Amino acid sequence: MSGSTGRAAGAPADTAAGTRSVPRVLSIAGTDPTGGAGIQADLKSIAANGGYGMAVVTALVAQNTHGVRAIHTPPVSFLAEQLDAVSDDVQIDAVKIGMLGRADVAAAVTAWLDRVRPPAVVLDPVMVATSGDRLLDAAAEDAVRDLLHRADLVTPNLPELAALLGTGEAGSWTEALEQAQALAARHRVLVLAKGGHLAADAGSPDALVSAAGPVTEVRTPRVQTANTHGTGCSLSSALATLYPRLGSWEAALRAAKDWLQEALQHADELHVGSGHGPIHHFHGVWERGLAGPLRAAASEGTSR
Repeated sequence: MSGSTGRAAGAPADTAAGTRSVPRVLSIAGTDPTGGAGIQADLKSIAANGGYGMAVVTALVAQNTHGVRAIHTPPVSFLAEQLDAVSDDVQIDAVKIGMLGRADVAAAVTAWLDRVRPPAVVLDPVMVATSGDRLLDAAAEDAVRDLLHRADLVTPNLPELAALLGTGEAGSWTEALEQAQALAARHRVLVLAKGGHLAADAGSPDALVSAAGPVTEVRTPRVQTANTHGTGCSLSSALATLYPRLGSWEAALRAAKDWLQEALQHADELHVGSGHGPIHHFHGVWERGLAGPLRAAASEGTSR
């Protein structure tokens, strides 16, 4: 990294060897002006899970809870300037990579990773929309595949997992685990297999999978809500934050799933948009952090 190394004066001490109490996490992704996905969701997830969030924009996306309307990609030279501006000054503990969109954008991020070598990289390969539509052309898909072995953890949904392997989408959890293991072996990377696209009776399983097979599996009950916009972005950025805090991907997955379950369970309380709204990133923070001040304010009001 071209910036300074070591902990700056006044920075929080490490909680244990190799961990940080407040990790500095960089999101490299596109935007969502309604705040439910992309960089906006990443920053909320990072903050909700105890990190300091930073953001480098790959694309400006005009979208809402009903879908994407237009995408504007700034010059790649400006993307490189953003990346260098952060890493020249701030010591980065983890990077989450989301929407890249084009081959030249992916190449610029790859070159920066090779030069800076952040301690932890989570790649959320945004390749296939919920509708099943492919979001990248062939060259851009190849560029994302080139990024895989530079990541520590890759978090594809089932259509993206199939696209990365060049095969059909998994129809069962067993098949999803087999595909994740094949991807892990091919690219020497840890893969998060996600079962959210499976039938409802499968629940909501997620598993860390290495070339040798599943490492950790966490199952949570499926939440009945239409407000799931940005779930993949939010989970991957939570993992990027919790790994440097906890020191292991297994512990990070368990903590991230607990947080995400709560965020989904309370998503309907937000009333954002008339389509697929966002999850409630801060429910737990607000419930536990704002409850005291709100009670104090209410008590003070009634005592006057």
